[in-house]
Amino acid sequence: MLIGIIGFLVFLAIVSLVLGLGRRSPSVMETRMQDFKTRAVEIVEGEADLSVPFADRVLAPGIEALSNAATSVLPARVLANIEKQLLRAGNPMTVNAYVVFWMLSVGLLSGFILISVVVVWGTIGVQQAGAVLLFGVVGWMLPGTWLKGRVKVRQKKVLKALPDALDLVTTCVESGLGLDAALARVAEKSRGPLAIELSNMLRDVAMGKMRREALTEMADRLGVDELTGFINSIIQAEQLGVGIARVLRVQSDQMRTRRRQAAEKTAHEAPIKMIFPLVLFIFPAFMLVILGPAVIRIATSFAS
Repeated sequence: MLIGIIGFLVFLAIVSLVLGLGRRSPSVMETRMQDFKTRAVEIVEGEADLSVPFADRVLAPGIEALSNAATSVLPARVLANIEKQLLRAGNPMTVNAYVVFWMLSVGLLSGFILISVVVVWGTIGVQQAGAVLLFGVVGWMLPGTWLKGRVKVRQKKVLKALPDALDLVTTCVESGLGLDAALARVAEKSRGPLAIELSNMLRDVAMGKMRREALTEMADRLGVDELTGFINSIIQAEQLGVGIARVLRVQSDQMRTRRRQAAEKTAHEAPIKMIFPLVLFIFPAFMLVILGPAVIRIATSFAS
């Protein structure tokens, strides 16, 4: 009897030991996952979480649904063109945000004019409908004009920084650095869109992309003809086995020549551009100052 009790107790001790060894303490990741599951179960299905801000609960989903509906209606070619222009402008917003901005521009301008027409005239005629349509067209064109302006400003900055950057790349390569190291030095020492795009290109190369593909994509992102010609020259030099330093020297000289020619062109255009302000603003004031006293004297003499 005593032996049976002892055996039963030993069996219980062994089972308890096995169960204790089998149960391990949960890790930090498992604890977090369990908390997330518990929190998700506690939220009643269909009930809004009031701890989330109103903009994230209502406005953001509504705007996203509106943008998805608009992008589904627009042709793929239009969306591709918008994405390309946004990429060249430095990605100021996403494609969906731009489409929403486009729709709001049309709706707000035409709606404001429509409300003004109804309040002022009380009825809508042909002229009032034409005014609403005109401002709707203005609202339709306004986002595209703004985006093209951003692209031109960014391209002008790149074009302005390009000659100095090519000189620095040429100097670094002739002093013994490789092309990637020279481009990295330019990205480090300069500022602006060109330096940002060079850093992105070098990051793509470091992640395993071929250098000519990364350079071609950078040229497509910027859309500057001078930079595209420079990149094509580098790619051709690598394919043909020509020395990079000689190609860089030639491209640098050509870039400085183009910058001087652009400056001369702007200087020659300045007198023509000054004609319109002179005729519209300066000449009338000048004639008024000169002939004003004479006109007053003549009018006084005739009156007396």
